Amino acid sequence: MRWWNEAVAAWSDRMSLGLTLLCLLVLAGLCGLLWYTYPAWLPNRWNLRAGWRRADKAAKRAEQPVVVTEEQLDAVEAAVEELPEVAPVVFATLADRLAAQGRYAEAVRERLRAMVRELVDRNVVGNQPGLTVAELARAAGAARPELAPAVTTATETFSTIWYGRRPATADHDAAVKDCLDRVHEQLRGRA
Repeated sequence: MRWWNEAVAAWSDRMSLGLTLLCLLVLAGLCGLLWYTYPAWLPNRWNLRAGWRRADKAAKRAEQPVVVTEEQLDAVEAAVEELPEVAPVVFATLADRLAAQGRYAEAVRERLRAMVRELVDRNVVGNQPGLTVAELARAAGAARPELAPAVTTATETFSTIWYGRRPATADHDAAVKDCLDRVHEQLRGRA
C-alpha cells in the first residue's frame, strides 16, 4: 500500500486538483465510449460473441472439400433461413443449376449468398440476420479493403435485379460469378 501512497503524493505534487479531475473525467469518457461501441472496435478475427471454437470450426469447414448432394440443393432452395449453415459451394452449385434453367435472378441471389457465407466463414463479416446488401458491402470493405470492389459490384447487381425489378440476364449472372471467384481467390490467397 505504500507504493500507492507514494504514487498519489508524487501525482499531487505535479498536478493540481482541477487537472486531476479533468484527467479522470476524460478517462471515464473514453471508457464509456469504448463500452458503448463494444465489440465494433475489436478485430473481426476475435469474434468474441461466437467464441474461438466456432470461428475455428467455420474456418475448417470452409477449407474442407464438399460433396454437394441433390438433397442439400433442395434443402437450401426451400430454406426460409437467410443464410443456412452450409458450405459456400452448395450455394454456388445451386446457382449454376438455376442459371442452366434460365432463372438468372435466383442464380444471382444464390451466388451472393455463397459470397456472404464465405465472408462469414472467414470471419470477414459477422452473420447478422437482416443485414442489407449495402451494409454487407460496407462491412466487408472496411474489414478487407481489397474485397470492396468485387463485393460492391455483386451487391449492386443484386440490388438492381431484386430491388430495382430489372430483368436478370446471363450477363448479370456471369458478372456476379466473376465477383464470387475474385472474392474466393482473395480470401484463399490471404488465409
